[in-house]
Amino acid sequence: MDLLNTLVNKGLRRESPTREEALAVLATSDDDLLDVVAAAGKVRRHWFGRRVKLNYLVNLKSGLCPEDCSYCSQRLGSKAEILKYTWLKPDQASQAAAAGVAGGAKRVCLVASGRGPTDRDVDRVSDTIKAIKEQNEAVEVCACLGLLSDGQAERLREAGADAYNHNLNTSEATYGDITTTHTYADRVDTVNKAHAAGLSACSGLIAGMGESDEDLVDVVFSLRELDPDSVPVNFLIPMEGTPLAKEWHLTPQRCLRILAMTRFVCPDVEVRIAGGREVHLRTMQPLALHLANSIFLGDYLTSEGQAGRTDLEMIADAGFEVEGAGEVTLPEHRVADRGGCGSHGEGAGCGSHGEGGGCGSAHEGGSLCGSAPAEKGAGAVPAVAGEPRTDLVAVRRRGAGTDLAPNA
Repeated sequence: MDLLNTLVNKGLRRESPTREEALAVLATSDDDLLDVVAAAGKVRRHWFGRRVKLNYLVNLKSGLCPEDCSYCSQRLGSKAEILKYTWLKPDQASQAAAAGVAGGAKRVCLVASGRGPTDRDVDRVSDTIKAIKEQNEAVEVCACLGLLSDGQAERLREAGADAYNHNLNTSEATYGDITTTHTYADRVDTVNKAHAAGLSACSGLIAGMGESDEDLVDVVFSLRELDPDSVPVNFLIPMEGTPLAKEWHLTPQRCLRILAMTRFVCPDVEVRIAGGREVHLRTMQPLALHLANSIFLGDYLTSEGQAGRTDLEMIADAGFEVEGAGEVTLPEHRVADRGGCGSHGEGAGCGSHGEGGGCGSAHEGGSLCGSAPAEKGAGAVPAVAGEPRTDLVAVRRRGAGTDLAPNA
């Protein structure tokens, strides 16, 4: 396909595709899907080889959020039967993080529900960051605490944080349809605060909330302009007890096309397959590794992921390798430029530094605040193509906030 050849050549040169080209990727047929994956895979391998970065989530406090994000099981008014607990102590969070690092995680993501942190919360998280770094100085720590006030990003950076996550989630045009207690502009402002403080910015999206192809392209191009180092792509898990509980729109093929489009628009950024991969990609997860160079290991915030050992076996069986602690994730030019999905010139990569609360979770809602697969029992009903896979949804009952060992 001429389209794919054009996109590969642009990706290798760190050039941006046009909006029309990005939309065309989402409109490709299932018959052309493997060609799309192969093309985007060339771009992924050019910038990241066959390395897969592992990340591990620690939910510092669960539920009890005053924001009304429709996708999130921790939202105000949620009837989802998730774990609810207040702040973990620094030593508890450090122990939880150690399990992920022992499983091969290079980055630990510290997440707390809420509109945004108070100064006391920042002190609490700073103590947790220091405790984690004392155990393993090399581990990357990403904080995700919601909307930041002036000076808070700098304080987190001084405490040892390496990155800050705050997702845009969806297009600006449709943002008001999913959240009313804060604005799209609030989210952009927090990503800019992270940039300005010298933190590595992490910002992504949630697919499957009923958005159009145009909305998906809009949010990915907005992320390109925001210039994050990593872009997590979440797939909504419609969780009972949330307003989006009936929104089952995604197929494995659709998810792969979304990941491929994101890779073409942000060719040399860390694209992370985040919440919902087990539920929506299912047996096609290994194909997604040809598009994304980063995943979460084990469980998510309020949901269970597949076994950590299964993740590692999948990576090896697909011909990829886990990125080591001593390896630099981003291409050299991005490290030198301190961010950006390309150089900061016109038309390069994911764009230059642009303008850019809720549940406060790093990878929110029906994705990470949602749920992921449970072990199938002997009486499991076989899947039927196109039907909702509610059988793959399980609320997290182990790890942080419980007395049970974590999945890592």
